Amino acid sequence: MAVHDSSWKMTRQETAGTATQFDMFADGSGMLALRPLTELRVERPASVPMTEDEMVAHLTGTGRYRILQKLEPRPIATSIRAEFPFKGIILDTETTGLNHRTDEIIEIGVVAFTFDEDGTVGDVTGIYSGLQQPSVSIPNEIIKLTGITDEMVAGQIIDVRALRLLIDPADLIIAHNAGFDRPFCEAFLPAFAGKAWACSNSEIDWSSRGSEGTKLGYLVGQAGFFHDGHRAVDDCFALLEVLARQDAAHPTTAFAELHRASQQSRVRIYAENSPYDFKDHLKARGYRWSDGSEGRPKSWWIEVDEPYLEAELRYLRTEIYQYPEADPPTRHLTAFDRFRA
Repeated sequence: MAVHDSSWKMTRQETAGTATQFDMFADGSGMLALRPLTELRVERPASVPMTEDEMVAHLTGTGRYRILQKLEPRPIATSIRAEFPFKGIILDTETTGLNHRTDEIIEIGVVAFTFDEDGTVGDVTGIYSGLQQPSVSIPNEIIKLTGITDEMVAGQIIDVRALRLLIDPADLIIAHNAGFDRPFCEAFLPAFAGKAWACSNSEIDWSSRGSEGTKLGYLVGQAGFFHDGHRAVDDCFALLEVLARQDAAHPTTAFAELHRASQQSRVRIYAENSPYDFKDHLKARGYRWSDGSEGRPKSWWIEVDEPYLEAELRYLRTEIYQYPEADPPTRHLTAFDRFRA
């Protein structure tokens, strides 16, 4: 066999499933030399299926696919760690409609967990999920939304005692739309009234976390999961994972941000007797209309963090009332007051 100056390669298969590649070439002395170059993985036999992890790695590696993992609920801890001394509740309700004065709760889901003063989530300590038969038939649009039918709730009653075992010791109650859930819960059970509440929808800056929306299903998908939505306790577990998720792009979790927000005092400003011609300006700035029910003034109103109070009053006096001595009513709110009806 003639050997030329140009190099040629030979491959020897190893029993470990790799191949060592050598370069055979003339070293200038007329002798041939062998140098190991690299180890190459032998192709998988067609009869050996890929594992789930290998399939995920293969698809995501192409850059053309994004894989969502089914969200698995956290188990209830058998031992509660002492380094997480605070107790939190994630809560979700399904109701017969939107009005807490006339509609009723048909399902409530609760996930209890612990956390520390920095807002780090600890252990799941309990769950509750219960259905309740309302005094009227469930509207068709609610059945389509929740999947809960009259047959499912027939004869069902929420176990108030079991619910209170989780609610009573809680330091903070979280709902993804606390302005909706809190009035329903307080109308259903007075124990909810004396608690601090936080809203994971409005009190977290989701846009700075790269989210273009705040709906729970969207946030779950952004976190790389999918889940069975619109059932109360499933949504609670999903929200817990979204809040506790560590993100390399952000120094703190969403729950840590929410925990800090819940400790801040806010101020509700009522633009009472504001000129009608400026209603669109107020609406565009984020003011909402109060019809005078529940003891509130009949006026446009907004909530701001306490440090921004003077700036907002200055805006009203300059742009809306156009009177420097205007003194619209204000009300200071903590987490114990916010999101009430």
